[in-house]
Amino acid sequence: MTIHRTRLLMITLLSLALPGFALADAKDTWEHSCARCHGADGAGQTKIGKKLGLKDYSSADVQAKLADADILKAIQDGVTVDGKQKMPSYKDKISDDDAKALVGYMRSFKK
Repeated sequence: MTIHRTRLLMITLLSLALPGFALADAKDTWEHSCARCHGADGAGQTKIGKKLGLKDYSSADVQAKLADADILKAIQDGVTVDGKQKMPSYKDKISDDDAKALVGYMRSFKK
């Protein structure tokens, strides 16, 4: 077994054994890829977030209107409004599993 496959197996086993492990990874991904625009708390009150009119993901009302599949699609495919890209695609930057974990992490912002 190669070193890469061994590491992947260890990470997979750890993520199954330690439920908080995936959440920690999602938090790290959020902080490095999402917080710049959406804010650390998901409220969208950053300079860019205000300019783009981003939704407040800490709002229970906002979250109730969002399906997990739609959030996942936005992460993977990006968001374009009136022909203008508001959010880039992260399909080539993060794995499908990491994108799904981000959906769960984003749900944790709900007050």
